[in-house]
Amino acid sequence: MSWEDKVRKVVPYVPGEQPGFADMVKLNTNESPYPPSPLVAEELRLMEAEEMRLYPDPEATQLTAALASYYHTDSDHIHVGVGSDDVLSQIFLAFFTNGEQILFPEITYSFYEVWADLYRIPYRKIALHEDWSLPAEAFRSEGGIIFPNPNAPTGLCESREFVRTVAANNPDCVVVVDEAYIDFGGESAAPLTEEFDNLLVVQTFSKSRAMAGMRIGFAIGSPKLIAALKAVKYSINSYTMSRAAIRLGLAALRDEKYFKKITGDIMSTRERVKTELQKLGFVFPDSKANFIFARHPRIPGKELYELLRSQNIFVRHFDTPLLTDYLRITVGTDEQMDRLLDFLRVYLG
Repeated sequence: MSWEDKVRKVVPYVPGEQPGFADMVKLNTNESPYPPSPLVAEELRLMEAEEMRLYPDPEATQLTAALASYYHTDSDHIHVGVGSDDVLSQIFLAFFTNGEQILFPEITYSFYEVWADLYRIPYRKIALHEDWSLPAEAFRSEGGIIFPNPNAPTGLCESREFVRTVAANNPDCVVVVDEAYIDFGGESAAPLTEEFDNLLVVQTFSKSRAMAGMRIGFAIGSPKLIAALKAVKYSINSYTMSRAAIRLGLAALRDEKYFKKITGDIMSTRERVKTELQKLGFVFPDSKANFIFARHPRIPGKELYELLRSQNIFVRHFDTPLLTDYLRITVGTDEQMDRLLDFLRVYLG
């Protein structure tokens, strides 16, 4: 047997394409259409190259303390990582490797299946209701549970009571709520981590704080869960977060006014675009994320995706049987969304 035969075979996660065309409208990767807080830009300007020769604080003590203060908890309830994907990967390693089957939705963030395959974790997918909502009663497991809220790519958001029910029904496994999009109209389950010591809530700076390029993510949970996550992190790489990410993350947290403004602007644009898409005949779940998951009854999703791409308007198409008629459209600026809508009005008119 050759060395090639011994290589682990996995199907990797495929991110949205990152085109670099001039005059394009990029609505395919759920990035913020707005820059980070001006305080972030100012902090970046003040950083000196001399700092780069030094290792960062492995515990990101200042950022951890600031997040704890923001979420009205203690530092031992917070764990930070290089984007929420880093934190989620550590969660799979820390809590989902007992040989028991884990559960996640059939339609969800596709990285969950990738991690499960990579770490050889058995899993089962839970079918959604016809309206795309999650069935709380179906989430019962000894191995672990993970789901996004709002879900991706549907954008539907479950209530805090839904999370409470799932956590209460599964006291013997870790329940993980991935809240990457919670700041666009949902109700965070973070307060429930004080009530359930088996509940972890994961969030990110990538979407609502417009810092996808900095890679800052974090988990909120009981001290025992956080200690287990830290043990995994320090077994892989102690110095995961850069000095720049820590400093700029602190700056972003200080500017609550700006945070509320850009999330409010995105939600306002989202609701306006929903109305206009409905006029054009599109149907979609009631998104509480920074994207809309839409289909048109008369036009296949792949065809519409290609037409938009020909106009340098990039949206996300998932070429799978359950999702093939849908497009995931990131909410951009009003100007970007008007360009999308103008094209659709002409084409569908």
